Amino acid sequence: MSLDIETNSYGGGFATPPVDAANAFRAAMNAMARPGTVQDITGAEPPAGISAAAGCLLLTLCDPETGVYFAPDVDSPALRSWLAFHTGAPFVAADRADFALGSWGALMPLSQYRIGTPEYPDRSATLIVELADFAAANATLSGPGIKEQNHLALPDVVACQGNAAQFPLGGDFFFTCAAQLAALPRSTTIMAKD
Repeated sequence: MSLDIETNSYGGGFATPPVDAANAFRAAMNAMARPGTVQDITGAEPPAGISAAAGCLLLTLCDPETGVYFAPDVDSPALRSWLAFHTGAPFVAADRADFALGSWGALMPLSQYRIGTPEYPDRSATLIVELADFAAANATLSGPGIKEQNHLALPDVVACQGNAAQFPLGGDFFFTCAAQLAALPRSTTIMAKD
């Protein structure tokens, strides 16, 4: 392992772990509880190639019991070393992942991820989807956690609708960009925005 990878592995974590992790967890849970709202999330400085928001989510949600899959567009020795040092999370194939990270296109197809079982619907994957930006909304969201409706830009409205149609099975999504995130739980109803 090069010295550069070792140096990057040890740095970039939460400066004040209990406080930063609690703040990041609150942002993640607020996003999931209020689908379509954009939340600020800060505290981590991951290696180049992923956003600060994605890095914060990984540090907050991963531990030695959660399998992580990196799509080819974000996978790197530096990122693997950084996550292993800070969380101890094992790296697994897509079909065994608890969490998967990458751009939408690199994470496809959705069918390769676990969707849970009727007895254990929670045994599904959560995808952390890196976005270039939070573009103009192309979907209208309704359902649990949404007073009337919210709007969000989804990378593929039809694929997200197909995922939601499997409820209570299916995956959940976090969308990350810079130091912000939004979430789309499988329980959300999705309509293409006119």
